[in-house]
Amino acid sequence: MNSVKPYIGCSMTLISKAQNRYVGTLYTIDKVNCTVVLAKVQCFGTEWRVSDRPTPPRDDVYDYITFRGSDIKDISLCEPPPLVCDGSYFNVIMEVCYV
Repeated sequence: MNSVKPYIGCSMTLISKAQNRYVGTLYTIDKVNCTVVLAKVQCFGTEWRVSDRPTPPRDDVYDYITFRGSDIKDISLCEPPPLVCDGSYFNVIMEVCYV
């Protein structure tokens, strides 16, 4: 779990399998329940991505949203974390959830 600590507090973009884009701050990753929690989250909807259920963007900012690992299509950093620039963030999160 130490490999995840540098990413806590970083701004992240998450694409759900429903094709919705979320932007928030990485709050925690729960290895036992295979979840990722973002804080101060905004949903930008499906945007241009093809979806069975197109979703418009929301103006609301949610305090926290918990995502199941199985519902995440992609996750990436909006900014590099301090002292970590290897680009392995997605692999770290997926390894934590699927090990």
